[in-house]
Amino acid sequence: MLQPPPAEPGMREDEVDTPALVLDLDAFEANLDTMAKLLAPTGAKLRAHAKTHKSAVIAKLQMARGAVGQCVQKVGEAEALAHAGIGDILVSNEVVSPRKLARLAALSSIARVQVCADDPAMVPVLESVAEAAGVRLSVLVEIEVGARRCGLEAGAPAGELAAHIAASKHLSFGGLQAYFGGAQHKRQPEERRLAIAFAGACVERTLEELKKRKLDCPIVGGGGTGTFLHEATSGLWNEIQAGSYAFMDADYARNVEPPPFRHALFVLAQVMSAPAGAGRAVVDAGHKAAPIDSGFPQVFARPDLAYIGASDEHGVIEARDGTLPVLGEKLRLIPGHCDPTVDRYDWYVGVRKGRVESLWPVTARGMMI
Repeated sequence: MLQPPPAEPGMREDEVDTPALVLDLDAFEANLDTMAKLLAPTGAKLRAHAKTHKSAVIAKLQMARGAVGQCVQKVGEAEALAHAGIGDILVSNEVVSPRKLARLAALSSIARVQVCADDPAMVPVLESVAEAAGVRLSVLVEIEVGARRCGLEAGAPAGELAAHIAASKHLSFGGLQAYFGGAQHKRQPEERRLAIAFAGACVERTLEELKKRKLDCPIVGGGGTGTFLHEATSGLWNEIQAGSYAFMDADYARNVEPPPFRHALFVLAQVMSAPAGAGRAVVDAGHKAAPIDSGFPQVFARPDLAYIGASDEHGVIEARDGTLPVLGEKLRLIPGHCDPTVDRYDWYVGVRKGRVESLWPVTARGMMI
């Protein structure tokens, strides 16, 4: 059920109901422009990852700055974006259920859709679904590049699967999916460089196999907010799938030499309790407001305060210099992990210079199937 928005355009930020998902529009727009500027000389294109923002509005702003399309992880996300007018969508993930694949194929009437596969057993399933829908479905082969998650062995096994797809009557080989998620948060720059060098060797080995089979490879996709320049300047990847760059979060900021983007996404919280003599303040943003899989949120622009504990609806704030926030005070919290944080909210509250400027729905919130 869509909740009423926590704010109205024109009101001050300190009047916004809490907890709320606040987007600093100046920082957000600067992040979009920075990514476009950094990718421009590399020749690689951005296929921004909508699993981060889940927003048709944000997708359109990214594409207005040159993004060729969007990535999603779920068919439901693809449906939400396609129905909102996004015309080029890659499900950068494996989809096994024939029912889900039928939903994806049905979107071909309003958008270009693609999906990934890493198992030859899926080819007849994909072929059957595409035939039933009367479409030719583009399929990328996902290769294992070090993440030890999804992905077929690079080289000959991946080449064989690509050839199998290309020979299918109702499928076309769309390229390679080569994303190394674990590399994004390796703390040291050299660790990240070496991880992507390994991934690049996997890509090269697979491209050689495709060449032997006289198969064109339209897309080599991958790259994230923590490593995108390595992929973009490699001469191997031609589509970059960064998502968190638009917002940043506390975990990316922990990288040595963090990505060159500003914190733009916040959970606005209010002090709901400040017991006299207790040495703590409690805000109305706990586990349900900001996930802690990547650590506790950080209090933005307040190095004197630390978020030290959470329960379902409460977050505990400690003062490092003895000065606690007062009852009713509102604080911006930087989430540890932006993606699952966004999925908790129905609305972005766009703020510029202390005033609410816009309210954008989180179009694909909760789309897990």
